[in-house]
Amino acid sequence: MSSPLPPPQQFLSAAPLGTRVVVRYRIEDGLTDALGELVGLGDGVCTVRTRRSDVAIPLSLVVAAKEVPPAPPRRNPRQP
Repeated sequence: MSSPLPPPQQFLSAAPLGTRVVVRYRIEDGLTDALGELVGLGDGVCTVRTRRSDVAIPLSLVVAAKEVPPAPPRRNPRQP
């Protein structure tokens, strides 16, 4: 019998692809966050599509995760 997943990993494993999430995870110098759409989950890794790129995060490094509301619409650039 396998042990139950910790809450953040359990949330990510159950969240449907396309859910907007924020995932806090360990990096070499501390912690960082990935904010975006959950686009992949498998083999102990979740993938979050941020504004800049897809970020593959090992579930073993995740310390917190939750669903977040949709992003607000982007503003038009200011005109001089």
